[in-house]
This record gives sequence, C-alpha cells and structure tokens, in this order.
Amino acid sequence: MSMLKAFKALGPIDVRSVSRDSLLRWMAILPLVIALAARLAIPPALFNLEELLSFELMTYYPAFMGYVLLTIAPNLCGMVIGFLLLDQRDDHTLTALQVTPLPMNSYLVYRLGMPMLISLLVTLLAFPIAGLSENGLLTLLAASIAAAPLAPMMALILGAFAANKVQGFALTKASGVFFIAPVIAYFAPGNWQWAFGVVPTFWPAKLFWMLQAGESGGWIVFLIGLIYQALLLALLLRRFNTVTHR
Repeated sequence: MSMLKAFKALGPIDVRSVSRDSLLRWMAILPLVIALAARLAIPPALFNLEELLSFELMTYYPAFMGYVLLTIAPNLCGMVIGFLLLDQRDDHTLTALQVTPLPMNSYLVYRLGMPMLISLLVTLLAFPIAGLSENGLLTLLAASIAAAPLAPMMALILGAFAANKVQGFALTKASGVFFIAPVIAYFAPGNWQWAFGVVPTFWPAKLFWMLQAGESGGWIVFLIGLIYQALLLALLLRRFNTVTHR
C-alpha cells in the first residue's frame, strides 16, 4: 500500500520530469532501440566483419548480446532514477518530503522498487524483440530477476556519491568497469572467473551464461547474486540517507 500511495503521489511528477529532459527520454527507450538493432543490424555487420577478419564472431554473439540486453535496462533505469534523485535533492524535494504525509520509507520503497520493476519488464520485452529468447521464458525470467537489483544500485550510487549532475555523468562513465568485468570473466580459465564475483554485474551474467549452456548449479549463483546485491544495496542506502540528512 505504501508503494501504491507513493506511486500516486510521485508517479505523475516523475513522468513530467523525464518527458521534459531529452537525455532521460532517450535513456528510457535505448534498451528497446538496442534490441531492435540486435535483430536487424548487428548480425549482418558481424557476418561481414567475420569475412574481413577470418574470425568466428557469431559464436559469441548470443552470449554477449544477451548479456548486454540483460544489463542495459537496469543500468539505464538506474541512471534515470539517479538523476531524478540528484534533481530532487537540489530542489530540496527530499527535505520537503519529511514534513508531508508521505513517509520517507514509502518514498524510498517506491524510488528503488519502481526501476527494478520497469527494468524487469523492459528486459523481458527486449529479448524477443532482439530474437534472442530461444532459451525459454524461465531462463530469461530468472536472469532478468537476478539483474533487476542493478537498477536501484546504480540509482543509489549516483544519489550517494554524486553532488550534482556533472559528477553523476562522471560516475556513470566510471561504472563502465562493472560491465566490462563479466566479459573478462567469461574468458578467464577455470575457477579464476569467480574472482570477478566482487563485481555485482558478474552474478546475473554468470547465471545467464550457465542457464544458456544448460549447466547445473544455476540456482546457487542466483541466490548468491541476490544476497550480495541486497547487501550492497543496504550499504548504499545507508550512505544515501547519511548524505541526504546532512
């Protein structure tokens, strides 16, 4: 009920805020644009590149394009919410909320829960658009749920560590290392790949690749990933609350 109350109060405001900012509008639709490109443009380009380089690229295409689609929606949803948090902090909206009937906890449940839900739905939609849903709905749903916490994590990273939008953009660029690390882990030999587990994006990526290959033990990776991300979210939320109440 608290999230529903917050949605009714803040949802229209968020829609107006995003619609007025061309960058945020572009971020909101980019995952589906990439999914469409993955279906129509990227495979022909890779085939041509294969002939030019005499190197098999399409062998890795389902794994890596799947990883991109799995993480792009949570990442961008988190960025949108993170920039909204920065705007609302600059406008003293967060301070004003403390004297309104809407509890701060309800605000945070809405603010962090909504990007998870939206990114989950967008990811589930992006895979069939890209033509990469051959592994089945259960595989896609499990991997999408495992990746969904990346959205509030990105939002809180911006809200907790960026003082303004300029710093926010710098942080989003620096966060690229989180999304490159699982790609390196993919080629790491044997158990060395688990060393990349310190990076939160590793766990949904590893789960997706395991399910894609039909490997056992995916449920363990699923649980570890969710628990680890929940711990990181708790730490980020504590930092965000400290910064907000200064």
